[in-house]
Amino acid sequence: MTRHGMSHIRQSIVILSAAAMLAMTAGCSSPSGDKAADGPVEIRFSWWGNAGRADLTNKAIAEFEAANPSIKVKPEYGDISGYFDKLATQVAANDAPDVITMGGAYPAEYANRGALLDLSKVNGSLDLSKMDQGALENGQVKGKQYGVSTGANALSIVVNPAVFQAAGVALPDDSKWTWDDFAGISADVTAKSPKGTYGTATVLTHDSLDAFARQRGESLYTQDGQLGLGQQTVQDYFDYSLKLSESGAAPSASETVEKLNASTEQTLMGMGKAGMMLTWSNSLSALSKASGAELKLLKLPGEAPTPGIWLQSSQFYTISARSKHTDAAAKLVSFLVNSESAAKIIQSDRGVPSNPEMRTAIKDLLTPQGKVEAAYIDQIGKMDFAPTFIGPTGSTAVSEITARINTDVLFKRLTPEKAAEQWITESKAAIGK
Repeated sequence: MTRHGMSHIRQSIVILSAAAMLAMTAGCSSPSGDKAADGPVEIRFSWWGNAGRADLTNKAIAEFEAANPSIKVKPEYGDISGYFDKLATQVAANDAPDVITMGGAYPAEYANRGALLDLSKVNGSLDLSKMDQGALENGQVKGKQYGVSTGANALSIVVNPAVFQAAGVALPDDSKWTWDDFAGISADVTAKSPKGTYGTATVLTHDSLDAFARQRGESLYTQDGQLGLGQQTVQDYFDYSLKLSESGAAPSASETVEKLNASTEQTLMGMGKAGMMLTWSNSLSALSKASGAELKLLKLPGEAPTPGIWLQSSQFYTISARSKHTDAAAKLVSFLVNSESAAKIIQSDRGVPSNPEMRTAIKDLLTPQGKVEAAYIDQIGKMDFAPTFIGPTGSTAVSEITARINTDVLFKRLTPEKAAEQWITESKAAIGK
C-alpha cells in the first residue's frame, strides 16, 4: 500500500474516532463563553505554511494580544504535508486547537462530523457583516456558518519570464491558449533549457481535475454531493498528465513524486528551474521570494469557450466545537479579518482579503507580487463562470485518491483507462455515493 493510502486510512480512523468521542461528550458539556475565566485565557491557533507566513501571523497575533490583554494566543503551525493528519489526531484526542485554519473541503468534512462550532453561537464576538457574500457562502455547510474566508484565491499558471527568455521561447497568450499549447510550450522550454530545468514544474493537481471537468461543462461534485464528471474526462486527465511527463514537458515520475510535499523553496519554481507551474494564485509572493525572480500569473489553458476557473476561499478560520474559550477564539478570528492592523501585516498571504475595507486598507502596501495577485483576482472576478459546490463528507479523501492513482499512471502501473475506472470506483466509495 502506498504512503498516501496509509495516510488516508490513518486519517479516516482518527476522524471517525473523533466523531464518536464528540457524540459521547456533546450531551455532557457545552463550549464555554469564557464568562467564568479568571485572568487571561489562552487559546491555541493552528495554521500551515512556511517561515514567512509564520512570521507574519505571529506579528498579527502580537497586535491582537495588545488590543486584547486578557487573551493569550499560542501559535501552532507546521508544513502542509503533516498538518491535517496531526489535526485529525488532535480532534480524536479531544485536544483540537481553539482556532483551526482549514482549506478545501475540510470545513464541511469536520462540520458534518460535529467537530466545528456553528459560528452563529458567537456572533456577538465575531463580526461578519462586512464580508463579501460569496466569501460568506464559501464557509457555509448546509446553511450554517462554520468557516470564515481568509481571502480569495484562484487557480493560475505561475510563469517565470526569465526561464522563457533564457530558452528563447515566447510567453504564451493566455487569452486563447489550449492545453495542447501548454504541453507544447512546456516541452519546448525543457528542450532549450539546461538539464534539470523544465517547462512546467508539475504534471497535474487534483484541483486542476476540477477545472478540467468544468471546461467540459461538468464539475467535480454536484450540488447534491454526487460526482459530477464522467469517466472519459477522468481518463483524458490522466492521459494528459502522462503526456506531460513522457514528453519531458514536466519532470519524470520519480522527480514528480519526490517534489509532491516539497516546501515552497524546494519546488522547481522556487528554485528557478521551471518556466511554469500550475498552482493557486496566492503562491505567487512566496514563489517569487524563493526564486528571486519577477514571476507572472496567467489564466489556465483551455478557458475558452467554457471557463473552468472559479474564485475560491484560499483558507478558512474555524473554531473547534470543543473549545472552552469560544468567545476569545471568535474575537481572534474577527480581528484577523476585520482589523486594519492585521490586514496590513498579513496583506495577501492568505488570499486577497474578503472584506472590501481590508482590501482598500492594504492596496498601497502590497508588494509588486501582491498587486499582481490582487489584479488577477479582480480579472477572474469579472468572468462569468459556473457555480461551485463544496465537496461532500469524504471528499477530502478524493484528493489523495487522485494523487495516488496519478502516481501509478506516471510509473505506468496503470493505464489512463484503468486509472479512470479505479478513480471513479474509489471516489464513489469515499463519498458514500
